Amino acid sequence: MLTVAPDIEVLARFGRALADPIRCRILLTLRESPAYPAELADTLGISRTRLSNHLACLRDCGLVVTVPDGRRTRYELADERLGHALDDLRAAVVAVETDRTCADADDKGCC
Repeated sequence: MLTVAPDIEVLARFGRALADPIRCRILLTLRESPAYPAELADTLGISRTRLSNHLACLRDCGLVVTVPDGRRTRYELADERLGHALDDLRAAVVAVETDRTCADADDKGCC
């Protein structure tokens, strides 16, 4: 049974998903079009095992879904609005890129 998660929980799950660069790359790739695991692994240049772990995390976060396709399973964003949200988030980050608020930004490569 599907339930509606509280706002804080939703944002925390989204943040957890975006906390890893590989998961970000997966989401951005799926934003363009659905894909099969073998194709995703090749596109991202990672092992299928590593990809599988990241896809499991993204499924658990509710951001991607599997779609049976004959003998294969295709992955896609759980909701097309996620693609728009990723675009909006990227635009917002680009807009504030020069305004580094993190004291350790230069040392740690963050912000």
